[in-house]
Amino acid sequence: MRERDDPAVIGRRVQQLRTERGLTQRQLAEPAYTPAYISTLEAGRVRASDEALRHIAARLGVAFEELAVGRPAHLATDLRLRLTEAQRVLADGRAEEAAVQYAGLCAEAATHRLGHEEATALLGLGECALETGELARAREFFERAEAHLADESLPVRVPAVRGRAVSHYLAGELRYAVYLLESTLDELNRGGLHDPDALLLLYASVIGPYMDMGAHARAAQAAEFALALAPQAADPALIARMHRSVARTLLAEGRVAEADASLAKAAELYRQLRLRTELANCHWMRGYVCAQNGELERAEAELRQAHTMLAESRAALYLSQAAVELADVLHRRGKSAEAAGLLEGVLGDFSSERGAVHAAAAHRLLGIIAEDGRDTEAAEEHYVRALSLLERAGAAGDLADLCRLLGDLLRRTGRIEAALDAYRTGLGHRTTPGTTTLGPAPAQPPL
Repeated sequence: MRERDDPAVIGRRVQQLRTERGLTQRQLAEPAYTPAYISTLEAGRVRASDEALRHIAARLGVAFEELAVGRPAHLATDLRLRLTEAQRVLADGRAEEAAVQYAGLCAEAATHRLGHEEATALLGLGECALETGELARAREFFERAEAHLADESLPVRVPAVRGRAVSHYLAGELRYAVYLLESTLDELNRGGLHDPDALLLLYASVIGPYMDMGAHARAAQAAEFALALAPQAADPALIARMHRSVARTLLAEGRVAEADASLAKAAELYRQLRLRTELANCHWMRGYVCAQNGELERAEAELRQAHTMLAESRAALYLSQAAVELADVLHRRGKSAEAAGLLEGVLGDFSSERGAVHAAAAHRLLGIIAEDGRDTEAAEEHYVRALSLLERAGAAGDLADLCRLLGDLLRRTGRIEAALDAYRTGLGHRTTPGTTTLGPAPAQPPL
């Protein structure tokens, strides 16, 4: 419970409740206190002891907490119950509906100065904004949540840090996203704060930025760490529903502490359900590594698994990104028509501020497929669109490769000067210092 209100505030509250119940000061005071004491307390001239407030609360028929801080009885537990409900709605893929619930809960928690619950609601709002692609709003919510949790331990702050990092990553700010995630991992591991859930969340989240920056070895290692840390739950959704039902029953019986414990278990399981998105990214990474090693059949199986998991969790933006990787493997396996259909179906989900690197990859692959079909005009259009997107995102390694493809196309169609310009642009990106290098890897967990 937060620190008690000032004596004057408590005094006015006691007087209002006494008047509402039609009690005299003598009736409220008896048998332990005097009418004069109640009069002094209501005037705010004395700081009542906990014992006195408990006596007065019992006479008024309210909880001690309601007198001390003005909070209705069981409000915090009821708020946590409704936060868990919002988590369930988000886990079901109904981000807009969940956002409405989280916004109301955030305002209510702020009114009653329930800082931890307000931070939980802000985290939920941030996740909803990520899901709907509102990246600036998502970053704002995560920053506010982190500020509310400033006095908590680092593992407690990790979801807010991870949310900020993912917001930057999806906006194309790859290096800053990696910096946030790696520095937090390093602090956790070097400080001996080996919280499995926090580590899993961070390792799973850093895979995407690593891949887009060309740090494939680090991405593969992070994926293996994440899968090794992954919590086991036979059916987390079912177990979470059970805990929510139990919590309602306990709360109705006034067993608040037990209800809180049951709600904490439900909330953790719903959080794990959100981790399905992150674990899908691990399968995605495995598929990518297999594709790099030429194991295309296994790569397709891993990427289809990732695609299925992301579709089930309705993570629209991530689903579109995984579809691009799957399309690449399908093309390499001779299934170009299926690959092109997959790419055309997801291009509308991307923009220059939202999944730019994967939008560029989709255009690049469509360009290659168009070239294979001898449609050089369509191929060039796709390559130019991809080039524009990559320049904004600063993905130097991909830019160099794309300039080579465009240069080769221009050379084959007889535009030698334009081809040379494309090659020079690619060489410039390849030699730009610091664009594809990362600092020392973060300390590893004791697996």
